[in-house]
Amino acid sequence: MIVPDAVLGVLGGGQLGRMFTIAARSMGYRVWVLDPDPHSPAGAMADRHLQAGYRDQAALSEMGTACAAVTTEFENVPAETLEFLEARLPVRPGSAAVATARDRIREKTFIREQGLATAPFVPIRRPEELEPACAQLDMPALLKTAQLGYDGKGQVPVTDLAEAQQGFTQLQEAPCVLEQRVELALELSVILARSANGETALFPVSENVHAGGILDTTYVPARVPAAVAEQANDMARALADAMDYCGVLAVEFFLTGDGQLLINEMAPRPHNSGHYTVDACLTSQFEQQVRTLCGLPPGATTLLSPVVMVNILGDLWEPGTPPWQQLLSHPQAKLHLYGKRHARPGRKMGHYNCLAKDLDTAIAIAEQIRGALHRQV
Repeated sequence: MIVPDAVLGVLGGGQLGRMFTIAARSMGYRVWVLDPDPHSPAGAMADRHLQAGYRDQAALSEMGTACAAVTTEFENVPAETLEFLEARLPVRPGSAAVATARDRIREKTFIREQGLATAPFVPIRRPEELEPACAQLDMPALLKTAQLGYDGKGQVPVTDLAEAQQGFTQLQEAPCVLEQRVELALELSVILARSANGETALFPVSENVHAGGILDTTYVPARVPAAVAEQANDMARALADAMDYCGVLAVEFFLTGDGQLLINEMAPRPHNSGHYTVDACLTSQFEQQVRTLCGLPPGATTLLSPVVMVNILGDLWEPGTPPWQQLLSHPQAKLHLYGKRHARPGRKMGHYNCLAKDLDTAIAIAEQIRGALHRQV
């Protein structure tokens, strides 16, 4: 076990790295952050910010010498960076799991190989593969880049072959998946923590609502039958076990109109839909990241209160500084801002959690605050 006052490293300096750093420092660890951004939100909270690129050999060598273990904030860290560090110290999650999760073709193929359901899809690597793929799937569909797509980026809706060809050109003929659209009833996610010896703790299943491809609101507990929640947990656990995963893993699901549960994608890290855990669970997803990185058993994931999480995007700043007093004056709301210097439309700037004795009350509080914050927009 790695205990306080050891140095932990994190690759990536955005809001997820920031919240990891806060959790780790609260537990008595020191934290080094590697991120090229001089205004990195995580770097501002760390004991040391290595302002360097992810392939910078000098910075990686320094981190490999000083840190007891390293984790990642996002899945698009270069593979050679993870492999360089893995040769020197524990890196959790490991490079193999990260490589699977960051490429949609590998990810969806791997999920299917475990006997788990996804929406129908066909890998697209060359233009000539589009015609047979469109014939194989029921239209409409989504053309999604295999890598670097998030928050609705790197996706093109298509209804026929001509649009698919146009979309592939628009995406610069990067490797893609063509994925059949399914009739959605709900979107769900499961966040779990798995230790190096396979001990697993699952957080309550969350119900998610997206707007413009970006997560907008999360409701916990999810308003689904217990059998659906249990199935989602079982599917997420099966994926983690199949990868011999160590760390925090997020698995996103589609619940279709006819009750079928499909895995959409997974993220080898804490997830936006798990931010409610910071205020509403006995252990947060970020403390779990620290614990699994350090060889400690996962903490208890008991839900202390029904909760609604609402994302705060940069659009809210367009008329000026948001009226935070409207939120902070409410005793059941918790504000979390990420320390980003510049607000832009669609950029995640923070979130707030609303806790109450029941979910309906938490929803009412969240929507009341949303209305008050957006009156100026």
